[in-house]
Amino acid sequence: MKPWILGLTGGIGSGKTAVAQAFIDRGVHTVDADHAARWVVEPGRPALTKIVEHFGAEILQADGTLDRAALRQRIFAVPEERRWLEALLHPLIGQEIASVLAHAESPYAILVSPLLIESGQHRLTQRVLVVDAPEALQIERTMARDSANEEQVRAIVKAQADREERLRHAHDVLSNDRDLAWLDREVERLHTFYLSLRGGQA
Repeated sequence: MKPWILGLTGGIGSGKTAVAQAFIDRGVHTVDADHAARWVVEPGRPALTKIVEHFGAEILQADGTLDRAALRQRIFAVPEERRWLEALLHPLIGQEIASVLAHAESPYAILVSPLLIESGQHRLTQRVLVVDAPEALQIERTMARDSANEEQVRAIVKAQADREERLRHAHDVLSNDRDLAWLDREVERLHTFYLSLRGGQA
């Protein structure tokens, strides 16, 4: 029987990585949309060829891999270029995610994506779990993790789907504002519940 797909998302610093790891520790197959986004532009993949044709060879590093910083600069400066790139990559990332999830051997599998809602990737899932944390805590955690300054982190928090939008799509919300032991117990509770579901619905 094919596993049903749970979408896992949350703002920066909400703790979605820790939550994903707790599910992995319980044998749940997960795929990370950020990893899939990297795989589709590896050398030898059609997407990279198209990107080079469009932007020119200066978008590559000396070893033939994509120069992400150069690409970021180009697409942030020109919105049409960003839309062109998204139109190329989003379907490919979706295919990559679907093919990885199709090989999952757990009763349900998880798609971890910071942009689950914005990118439309939630349409690949049957159920959505949002990891939520108070904004002050998100900022504090991210500053500690990325040694970024508060202004940078606040800008990232603002750029992501607003919290209300994420929560509107959520079937389940995990408020991650306590310690890891508590978080692990919450994941255990959700995992037990998810194992009882057929196709992600109660």
